[in-house]
Amino acid sequence: MLMKELWQWACFLLCAMLLASCVVIPEEDAPRQATLVYSGNLDGELEPCGCSEFGNQGGIKRRVQKVDELRLANPGLFLVSAGGLLISDLPQDRLTSDYILKGLVALKYDAVGVQWRDLAFGAAFLQPHQLPLVASNWNGEAFAAEKQMQRGDVTLRYFQWLDPALAPLGAMKGAMQGGHAQVANDDTAHLAERLQHARKQGEVTLLATTLSLADAQQQLPLADVSILIIESNYELYVDPKLVEGMLVLQPGSRGMRLASLDFEIDKTGQVTQWHHEVLPLPPEVKDAPRMAVWYDAYNTEVKAAYKKSVALRKAQQSGESPFAGAKACKVCHQTEHKAWTQSRHSDAFYALMDVNKAFDPNCIGCHTVGFNRDGGFIDPGSTSGLMHVQCESCHGAARTHVASGGQTPVEHVKKPKVAMCVQCHNATHSPQFDVADYWPKIRH
Repeated sequence: MLMKELWQWACFLLCAMLLASCVVIPEEDAPRQATLVYSGNLDGELEPCGCSEFGNQGGIKRRVQKVDELRLANPGLFLVSAGGLLISDLPQDRLTSDYILKGLVALKYDAVGVQWRDLAFGAAFLQPHQLPLVASNWNGEAFAAEKQMQRGDVTLRYFQWLDPALAPLGAMKGAMQGGHAQVANDDTAHLAERLQHARKQGEVTLLATTLSLADAQQQLPLADVSILIIESNYELYVDPKLVEGMLVLQPGSRGMRLASLDFEIDKTGQVTQWHHEVLPLPPEVKDAPRMAVWYDAYNTEVKAAYKKSVALRKAQQSGESPFAGAKACKVCHQTEHKAWTQSRHSDAFYALMDVNKAFDPNCIGCHTVGFNRDGGFIDPGSTSGLMHVQCESCHGAARTHVASGGQTPVEHVKKPKVAMCVQCHNATHSPQFDVADYWPKIRH
């Protein structure tokens, strides 16, 4: 009798185990997975500055190559940019901006956020490229209010918030303020409604902004945001963090890196698990071969614009240059001149010629004397005496100093040594610059 009861219990337990193994998690409750590749501010840097190894990161050609590799391995990834693509500091920036936009077309982003800096040349400047531009609180139809994209069982909806307080013309009075500055509204209620609608559908909601996390928490409706992208950090990506059920991402600036986020979401669209990887873009990431035509066309136009500016400056050139040139300095400062000839400063312009950048205004200024100043460097043919990084690149114009036999001080006589150096050895071109390490190389 005892054996019979034991046998019955064994059969019961076996059947229970078999039934348990057959339990199926309802499909709607199973976690869904996706991959998001995202980028922050590009800041007008179509290509990296190659003057230092540490700073030689990024560039559109490498970004295209990296994204092509990622898509080959995972065709279903989402690709978004939080904007901040353009810059408008110098005359040539309009040309560079046009080619940046053309480069982004090749990347086939799913969504590209619009920041105020991207409107430096007007909204119409962006339109011909037909990028998937998003500005959720834009007044008008120039940009989409949101972008919906789907990969398998995951739907992602992208939103971008333009801070109305930072509108370029917001501080102006009168008709200009009323007409042009009010292109972005502060209707957070409508944004909240759209976010809530998307989350009710089980979608992943991604909201990008140039606000800090603290400001976003104060100003924006975040209750239904799955992923929040905040203002770009300088160069480096920050590790993601979960804040009140919302995953916060902070990309790096200057286009030096990308990042990939593998994540899981529940049925409500909330991120439950994730793996984050920053993707550097050093020289080891080769330029995408399919971007060669684009880059050649860019260089051709930059060279043509430079030649045009050279002709204009030659026509405008009059009077005596305030710059004397290194040969004039040598007369009285022979020891210092000798130290200069033994440094890399003395052939700095040739370094540009070696990489076919001797026509790029973004580079010429730090490899010559007085570029874009009256009487300064124009081109090697007409102002060869002002090629390279010479005495006056740091100490300032010295013709009156030479003419007075040293009685009249040079232009930058009161300028601290470090201040002279960081005119070019700054965070953009020489990120690891330390005067204590660099000065011995040119000590004079």
